[in-house]
Amino acid sequence: MSLSFINKVQECARVIQERMQVRPVAGMITGTGLSDTLTDLVVHQVFPYSGLPHFPRATVDSHKGCLVQGTLNGRDILVFQGRIHLYEGYSPELVTFPVRLLQALGVPVLILTNAAGGINLDFSAGDIMLIRDHINLTGKNPLAGPHEKSFGLRFPDMTQVYDPQLGRRALGVAAQEQIQMRTGVYAGLLGPSLETPAETRYLKSIGVDALGFSTVMEAIAGVQAGMKILGVSLITNINDPDAPEQTTLEAVVETAAKASEKLNRLITGVVEHIG
Repeated sequence: MSLSFINKVQECARVIQERMQVRPVAGMITGTGLSDTLTDLVVHQVFPYSGLPHFPRATVDSHKGCLVQGTLNGRDILVFQGRIHLYEGYSPELVTFPVRLLQALGVPVLILTNAAGGINLDFSAGDIMLIRDHINLTGKNPLAGPHEKSFGLRFPDMTQVYDPQLGRRALGVAAQEQIQMRTGVYAGLLGPSLETPAETRYLKSIGVDALGFSTVMEAIAGVQAGMKILGVSLITNINDPDAPEQTTLEAVVETAAKASEKLNRLITGVVEHIG
């Protein structure tokens, strides 16, 4: 970890603090095709990533590249419309820049959303999965390297990455809104190539329900930062290794867009009861 990284985060945080008079109760990072998920969000300010000092640029077409400050049912939140991925060539440190920025701003809750491929054959495309736990298969870790004490413990415990109370709240909102919500284990892979049938069989054998190319770096950083984390996957396709079908990014984005209304209701209901 570069020793100047914290200074870059702090400089970026100061720029936002100069224009923001509130402390948000939560920060949310959106997944592929999910930038416009929060249709109930009342937007107060938009910070293009290009205008934030040191903030990495999102290069994937379906990721807008903006930080939005707004209110959801009267609750102040920050939404990163566009994620930074390892497969774009960024280091784990830079992938977690949004999390470190939230930490510098004193935001206590981190909401991670992603578009994921389902390998649990009980799932269907369009389902929403509450992430119960994850497996980091990227071969990377944002905490590796020189330790920055102000970020948190050198060796944070990972037995409860995803906050149980937030998870129960999400399941409760889903029941109220008549949204079928699954629970499962998410595997974070490096990407960007999609999984082979043999890889899918292996992932199933180790207990994975859904997989993608994000989330785990941010979750690790969030745990070190002492944040409460909610992780939610939108299942965009089902990968059956015995009957494989080709998947495209366009199809993933289309499925995400169709199901985002459910995710909007879910996140809105959760945020309403934070704090």
